Amino acid sequence: MRIKKPKANFSNILSVIIILILIIPQTRRQLQLALNTLIAQFPPYIESRSERRDIDSFEFELKHINGEDFNLYQAKYKVTIVSFWATWCPPCIAELPSLNALYKDYKNNVEFVFISNEDPSVLKKFLKENSYSIPVYTPKSEAEDIYFKPRTLPRTLLIDRHSRIVVIEEGARNWNSEKIRGVIDKLIVGDIVY
Repeated sequence: MRIKKPKANFSNILSVIIILILIIPQTRRQLQLALNTLIAQFPPYIESRSERRDIDSFEFELKHINGEDFNLYQAKYKVTIVSFWATWCPPCIAELPSLNALYKDYKNNVEFVFISNEDPSVLKKFLKENSYSIPVYTPKSEAEDIYFKPRTLPRTLLIDRHSRIVVIEEGARNWNSEKIRGVIDKLIVGDIVY
């Protein structure tokens, strides 16, 4: 009498491999980063003019990681990108290359404010290891406006010179897309987008 051997199903094997990868801490972060990098290929959603919300208060005291004080109010009448992020956050890490590329091209026309609660030495090390040149700040005070109090990281906002939110995204996105660049170009010259 012959005993039938159960056939291994490809989906069962794949499921076991994925579970093992997620259980092993050393591979979990790499898998999360890879998945978030895939998600970050999509550009952010541009809010229509009727959906845009106003920033009520730009009062938010920050300190640059090199020590200089900065108040977000200084950016009130400028096109501004504010990004809340952390070095331990895979979606943040996934979208930083696109934000860094945007910063390199628009730093003279757009105010960039990257905010993290981490120790400045950790932030400096991360920026150096990844060759990022973005301006990073840590909070000195609590923000007054609800939009500057993220519950999820990353949270990135594109704000026009009239203090209206043009884009607000939570999660990894491609900020260096042609779509976003087109919107920023219009905002810089004062055109109304949408």
